[in-house]
Amino acid sequence: MHNFINDKEIWDIIEASKKVDKVEIRDILQKAEESNGLNLRDASPLLLIQDKELEDELFDLAKKVKEKIYGNRIVIFVPLYLSNECDNVCDYCAFRADNKLIQRKTLNTEEIKKEVESIIKQGHKRILAVFGEDGKYDVHRMVESINIIYETGDIRRVNVNAAPLSIEDFKVLKTSQIGTYQCFQETYHRETYEKVHISGKKTDYLWRLHALNRAQEAGIDDVAVGVLYGLFDPYFETLAMLKHAEELERVFGVGPHTISFPRIEPALGSKMSTSPPFHVSDALLKRIIAVLRLAVPYTGLILSTRESATLRHDLVSLGVSQISAGSKTSPGTYHDSSTNFPNTQQFTVNDDRVLEEVIYDLIEMNMIPSFCTACYRLGRHGENFMAMAKNQHIKAFCQSNAILTFAEYLEDYATEKSKQAGYKMINTMLDKIEDNKLLQEELRNIRLGKRDIFY
Repeated sequence: MHNFINDKEIWDIIEASKKVDKVEIRDILQKAEESNGLNLRDASPLLLIQDKELEDELFDLAKKVKEKIYGNRIVIFVPLYLSNECDNVCDYCAFRADNKLIQRKTLNTEEIKKEVESIIKQGHKRILAVFGEDGKYDVHRMVESINIIYETGDIRRVNVNAAPLSIEDFKVLKTSQIGTYQCFQETYHRETYEKVHISGKKTDYLWRLHALNRAQEAGIDDVAVGVLYGLFDPYFETLAMLKHAEELERVFGVGPHTISFPRIEPALGSKMSTSPPFHVSDALLKRIIAVLRLAVPYTGLILSTRESATLRHDLVSLGVSQISAGSKTSPGTYHDSSTNFPNTQQFTVNDDRVLEEVIYDLIEMNMIPSFCTACYRLGRHGENFMAMAKNQHIKAFCQSNAILTFAEYLEDYATEKSKQAGYKMINTMLDKIEDNKLLQEELRNIRLGKRDIFY
């Protein structure tokens, strides 16, 4: 396994970017408007923008590109932590194996069912199953847990966040009909990586770096990258993450399906988490999101509940296409609110609003919440999805499926306040669709009780 992250190359690009002038910045923005993506040398100067006027142009363009590709839809999901037991010692995480302050919990079959039932009652259709690296929780147990999630109720897509596996184990994982496989490198700076990952299998930098390659080789063609901002220089991390995306594109013909950009948040038993080595301000995070949207325009950008409700309101329009809502980072806490959160959670959740509140906020922003899972079930994933996205055909599916799945939510779970506001938004969107007869008919069917209609 080779290390395709070249530190010197990245630092040289960052240094050269400091000399790029205003005219050159605008040339890069003009290039980005074509929605063909940006290489590292183009993306780097945008990250370093300090001029307010240029920064506003960057933000406006990110919004424009996102709207052109995906429309105004925001996909909604929720994480489900199956366990907080872990064999690794990571300096920034509450789940670290040597943390005696954490109350350990691994969900059994009945507890998984109760969690899923509670999640469904909120209105969710899409779950991100989160597994720690625990030797007792092998891939066969993962598959069993995923099958339980699907069998419990109307969950239509399970994505997975799990530690790196072998190609053989990834093939087993694929049998559970997962959607996207997530594995975040945490930090691409190898020296920092080895410093903060103290013991356990996670200490192997290259094994983790090539996890998505093995997943692809096993036939899982939707994979996701991410960085934990705060561990190392954010400019380096962003460019390294884009390099990872380039590498996946080079080797497999398709880059990551999604990118995440979480910041370190306070975690019980972790001194580092309360004072991260590298501060990433709200202003810089905003710029990072905008640059990612322009650099990889067809990749989903995920915003988690690590950020506050106020900040998420500001960030969601900058190119974000997916958000979590109503999240818990403790196993067993969706169905049992009496659980002692601080003693079981991985990190502090800053947006603790319930799904209904998040939905209404999106409506007020003229963003349509989407519970769509159609692409996974109709074979629009991997290269097929990217081909449609790059031809700008995916927006039509996204818009229609967002409307239909949102109407389901309004009928089955929304308060009267959200229902009225939601249908007002849907009617406004319908007025802008030329041939909407079939969509209108399907909406009538939903009101009459038909469910799971998709294109």
